[in-house]
Amino acid sequence: MAEKLITPRGEALLRSGETPWTAYPRPQLRRDSYVNLNGPWEFSAPGYRGTIQVPFCPESQLSGVEMHFPEGCELRYRRKFTLPEGFCRDRVLLHIGAADQIAEIYVNQIKVGDHQGGYESFTLDIAHALQEENELVIICRDDLKDQTFPYGKQVLPEKRGGMWYTPVSGIWQTVWLESVPKTYIQKLNIENRGYSVTVSAEPEMEGVITVPGLGSFPLGSTITPEKPHLWTPEDPYLYRFTVEAGEDRVESYFAIRALEIQTVDGLPRLCLNGKPYFFHGLLDQGYWPEGLLTPPTPESFADDILCMKDLGFNMLRKHIKVEPEEFYYQCDRLGMVVFQDMVNNGDYRFFRDTVLPTVGLQTRSDKKLHKDEATRQGFLEGMAATVNQLKNHPSIVYWTIFNEGWGQFDADAVYEVFKKLDDTRFIDSTSGWFRRKKTDVDSRHVYFKPIRLTAGDKPLVLSEFGGYSCKPEGHVFNTEKTYGYGKFADPGEWNDAVEKLYLEQVVLAYKAGLCAAVYTQVSDIEDETNGLLTYDRKVCKADPARFQNIAKQLK
Repeated sequence: MAEKLITPRGEALLRSGETPWTAYPRPQLRRDSYVNLNGPWEFSAPGYRGTIQVPFCPESQLSGVEMHFPEGCELRYRRKFTLPEGFCRDRVLLHIGAADQIAEIYVNQIKVGDHQGGYESFTLDIAHALQEENELVIICRDDLKDQTFPYGKQVLPEKRGGMWYTPVSGIWQTVWLESVPKTYIQKLNIENRGYSVTVSAEPEMEGVITVPGLGSFPLGSTITPEKPHLWTPEDPYLYRFTVEAGEDRVESYFAIRALEIQTVDGLPRLCLNGKPYFFHGLLDQGYWPEGLLTPPTPESFADDILCMKDLGFNMLRKHIKVEPEEFYYQCDRLGMVVFQDMVNNGDYRFFRDTVLPTVGLQTRSDKKLHKDEATRQGFLEGMAATVNQLKNHPSIVYWTIFNEGWGQFDADAVYEVFKKLDDTRFIDSTSGWFRRKKTDVDSRHVYFKPIRLTAGDKPLVLSEFGGYSCKPEGHVFNTEKTYGYGKFADPGEWNDAVEKLYLEQVVLAYKAGLCAAVYTQVSDIEDETNGLLTYDRKVCKADPARFQNIAKQLK
């Protein structure tokens, strides 16, 4: 029996009737030019005609639709807009944060572009199609039966349950406009390598970077402060800067932090700023009862991050999802390390990918797994788009390519491809199992049995464990079914069990070489009730004093 749940932020949004998600959507490339197109749009699909609240997907409560439509059908969005006086310069750019999976875009009945892939942002120049009064039409198609595109934890509605969730289709991130000069900064590349940062632009342009307190530098140069203020979760210092190039001006920020692997007391350790650092984290899947992949407000991200920091955690493993840039900005600003997953595609088989590895079959050749070339190419394209979109964020220190064999193929070769995308962070090729040779870490998942791990020649990471279930009455999505890895009747028993797991097993593994641990998970999600928070974010099951004590044992 599914119950409707809603977070306090969602309740406040509905009461206010305000336009959702008006925050500037791209904090690391900010201009003064901004028109937000969220809010009510005309919406039609087979058997439905009405309105939808963008940026919420039609399956969500906050969209006002709450329906999933047949696979592959047209979801048609339409709205009219006029531009403010003096807004238009040489170009007008339409930005769509994410639309799952395929989108076609028309302005005044002129096709201005299309896009494939449901997790990355895209931009179109629409100046040539504009009039005084404008009509914008976005047509989306989503087919979960086609596993070429990354799809994450989404399944067909009739298969929803356990660790598989309600699907999302159509627009699910902010739609907005900006105006720019003819030649403009399309992208900043911010590369933090050691104790230096290089800032360059695409396309290559001449310009000046101005960093308050450090001075001015040519665009494309490497900045090496004499006494750098280093970024850590405990002191998340950001250097704000501006770039002026031709007629364009943007605001951004960078941080300086060093990542490396060192041998300390005979054990390989992940190091931050030259010292071993234990990454004490949680699985974070980014689902919300009223918005699914989209939280009700941008502030919802900071709520979760600060709650987890108050419990002593310094890291979130962003699991099988790419978030809006606002999430990563809040992690940068507030001091929360991110281990970022790629989003899987390809088929999942319960026996092959879960049962056999859980009982011990965790090594196998992946050369012939997921052999379809289109599916492999779809993953590689999604991987490249994810890295290129997110790699400027200093909070991201670790990438995960494949999780538990889902969509996995030729991991050693994919690792080499990934290194060309970004060689400045730690790379986990195979989180959980089906380990191959090329990876920066030894990444293990342990459920249903004691944690007994021994460090080898690579840093040891416990990338998933725990997952104990507790269901506070009145805050549960599925009152009949329970999904978790151990069931406890009340938060007191649950706290006892989690504390014992950490103090008697994880702390011992840490002393024996463990470099990071990821407990499952931040919040309950639908049938899964193994979160520290309930799905509606109204109950924190975790005792802050106990969890702070756990964190102290891992420093």
